[in-house]
Amino acid sequence: MRIRIVDAFTDRPFSGNPAGVLILDSFPDDRWLQSVAAEVNLSETAFAHPLPADGEADWALRWFTPTTEVDMCGHATLATAHVLHSAGETHGTVRFAARCGILSATPEEDGAVTLDFPTSPLTAVPVPDGLEKALGAAVVSVHDTGAHVGDLLVELPDEAAVRSLAPDVAALTHLSGRGVIVTAAAARPAHGYDFVSRGFFPAVGIDEDPVTGSAHTALAPFWSARFGREDLTGFQGGARTGVVRTRLRGDRTLLTGRAVTVVDGELNA
Repeated sequence: MRIRIVDAFTDRPFSGNPAGVLILDSFPDDRWLQSVAAEVNLSETAFAHPLPADGEADWALRWFTPTTEVDMCGHATLATAHVLHSAGETHGTVRFAARCGILSATPEEDGAVTLDFPTSPLTAVPVPDGLEKALGAAVVSVHDTGAHVGDLLVELPDEAAVRSLAPDVAALTHLSGRGVIVTAAAARPAHGYDFVSRGFFPAVGIDEDPVTGSAHTALAPFWSARFGREDLTGFQGGARTGVVRTRLRGDRTLLTGRAVTVVDGELNA
């Protein structure tokens, strides 16, 4: 069967966040899906199959890290929409049925894709014991991001602290359900982005995720409240980087980015 690897939230190969994408007729058993994701060994592999016409969604969609299935994933959804549109499998807005509800992906005239995701609820929480030591940085504030994302959103003092971070990822494993998102306001907004972030998810087998779309469903309301604007641009990453444009719409968050296919091959399994 055909397998693609797509770099998401970027317009050039070997940047952004890579995701595996398999378009199937139906979902095989979970063990096979997990085995493929482990073999692909990217932060996420997406599996999709078409649904009957006239339903609330067009495609069923699931995401697996190398070690587990997750409730929500932005970059692999963007990658899947890119594959479906590139292959002519769908035109216009495509609706996905996923564990976190109905998601949609709409192609834009400039070649980007806009995802419609649920906004993550933010709850301020005390700084957990051991967090600053694990990060090796001072913490300004911490927010829980709710059930579907399951991260701690951690504000650091400035962009330099985010970029230079070298955390003890093993020590982060037990501090949140999925992982830790660190963020700060951009030092120079004239460079084209409003905030920066990095994401560490060792609890689901990902030490650092380059560009995490789902994290921006929490970053968008956090920074929109700070800046007083609904439309923002986030820059994420360490060694690999990418850009996510966000638009807060109450209980929904729109995430816009580009994607490029870098591998198109055959899975013999």
